[in-house]
Amino acid sequence: MYIELKHISKYFGDFKASDDVNFSIEKGRLIGLLGPSGSGKTTILRMLAGLEHQDSGDIYINGTLVNDLPASERSIGFVFQNYALFPYMTVFDNIAYGLNVQKKTKEYRNKRVKELLELVGLPGLEKRLPEQLSGGQKQRIAFARALAPHPQLLLLDEPFAAIDAKVRKELRTWLREMITKIGITSIFVTHDQEEAIEVADEIVITNLGRVEQVGSPADIYQNPRTPFVAQFIGQSAVIENYGILKGFETEKTQSKAVLRPEFVTLYKQGGDYPGAMEDGRVEYLVFRGNSFEVSVNVKGISIKVNYPIHQEPLKQGEKVRVLISRLYVFDEANTSVVTNKGLDTTGLYYI
Repeated sequence: MYIELKHISKYFGDFKASDDVNFSIEKGRLIGLLGPSGSGKTTILRMLAGLEHQDSGDIYINGTLVNDLPASERSIGFVFQNYALFPYMTVFDNIAYGLNVQKKTKEYRNKRVKELLELVGLPGLEKRLPEQLSGGQKQRIAFARALAPHPQLLLLDEPFAAIDAKVRKELRTWLREMITKIGITSIFVTHDQEEAIEVADEIVITNLGRVEQVGSPADIYQNPRTPFVAQFIGQSAVIENYGILKGFETEKTQSKAVLRPEFVTLYKQGGDYPGAMEDGRVEYLVFRGNSFEVSVNVKGISIKVNYPIHQEPLKQGEKVRVLISRLYVFDEANTSVVTNKGLDTTGLYYI
């Protein structure tokens, strides 16, 4: 493995920011550190960079133990959330900053900055100041500056947080393409599920300083291994007593369940499995462009459903038929999938 964190713990006073963190990363992969605020994501990133020192545990980069290496000797590029460009330096000087520290020749600096401006799609902006750039351009320049000294690892701390929604989506695609093109091992911190799922090769989910699960976006979404992951990923509704729903019997140790929109189908009337269906009432509808987000009340439980725009329109207060195909049920430690017993599962295909 190219990056390894072994039994990493970190305290800030009485607060445990990292609690026995263990995970490893293959060379050339783009990893998303995903979790809610205060879950320990940025602390992990800063310990990798050498900006914080762990209280216990070991960090390896390319097989080398870096516990006692200062940040300047770890060959790491860091992209900050707020760009952190030097305001009175031109784009050229910002990108060349690390090259000046390395005492590279003028000829080398000129060539490297030109290469990087081409790479990030901003040729010809060498003489501009940061105040003359858009937010998206600033982030690309910050990316170029981090890459200039040829780091072996690129770290990005919520790189799109300060950018408006439209540009953020464009930069996600751009970042994915750039990382693939240059092949550098990269880790980015985010609290945005959509961002992590769209961009990352692999996701590390953190909570309360611990690693909850590591896996591909599809694996984590489809097979959450802990109650936290089941509730955190996707638009999940927690049901306290799922045994009241048709086709489900409460397990002795697992009385709670998570229900996602894709597990639910709405019908104006009728339906494929009448013995497994519930009566519901539409609470509200929100247009999402390619579908409606619908909240339906079933036996006092509010359930979110994605309703296709090409189907017969629904109205607030309207009675509907609801088919719940499966649930994630959980206790304090374990999560498992339960399928509605009223379904003929041989005729179903889940994606």
